[in-house]
Amino acid sequence: MQRSTATRALSRPTRRTEKEAMIFFDDIDVGTRTEHGSVTVTREEIIDFATKYDPQPFHLSDEAAAMTPFGKIAASGWNTCALTMRVLVDSWKEQQAMGLGSPGLDELRWLKPVYPGDTLHVASEVVEKKPSRSKPHIGSMWSDILVTNQHGELVLKFRSIVMMLRKTAGAPQLDA
Repeated sequence: MQRSTATRALSRPTRRTEKEAMIFFDDIDVGTRTEHGSVTVTREEIIDFATKYDPQPFHLSDEAAAMTPFGKIAASGWNTCALTMRVLVDSWKEQQAMGLGSPGLDELRWLKPVYPGDTLHVASEVVEKKPSRSKPHIGSMWSDILVTNQHGELVLKFRSIVMMLRKTAGAPQLDA
């Protein structure tokens, strides 16, 4: 997996305390778009993933794939999801986002095949957010995750639900 560095959606002054550098639920607005980074898919990675987790012939062999609408070996959709998750997590770690996990995702769609050599670009856009009523230190955020290839074609999309730590309204205080 070849990765490029993530770009930040939120800029921060260089002289801030550790707590101020972290990104909390309260720091993100609906409509915020983030370019998280990219990854180039290799043939070896496609075959390795398929061998372990999705051993359908068109993920393992050019000959088998030639007899399908793919025409050549293609990545498993789950492989594409795993690569996307890695780019997202690396970006969140770099941004010091205060994520607390996810109860799931909705509307998962694999729209185009991913082939060896494709470079996938991962972006997100916040579409809704709500503070928790029962746990005032947590908020939930819904984001559309959009993955495009090097030609700008949308290959994967889904709606992610992420729980994040709040810095206000009863959130535990972190020492700076």
